[in-house]
Amino acid sequence: MSSFEHTLPYDRMMGDVYIPQCPFCHSENVLTPMTERDYKQGCEEIKTRLVMPCCNGKLVIEKIDHDYFWTTEAVRKSH
Repeated sequence: MSSFEHTLPYDRMMGDVYIPQCPFCHSENVLTPMTERDYKQGCEEIKTRLVMPCCNGKLVIEKIDHDYFWTTEAVRKSH
């Protein structure tokens, strides 16, 4: 399993997926273009690609749980 540095928190409201802060450009409350199909695949641990609409930064999501996207690369700094 990846470390906490490979996690990105998200919120899901009425089928839309929001990220509190983009890991690339630091824009806040980013509405992602993630579809319901993409979300379900991530929950099934099928790798899913996500392109951030704010800056075109690209993530590969390995897994989605109730709180986090688990990514293939570090998106946060450890404290």
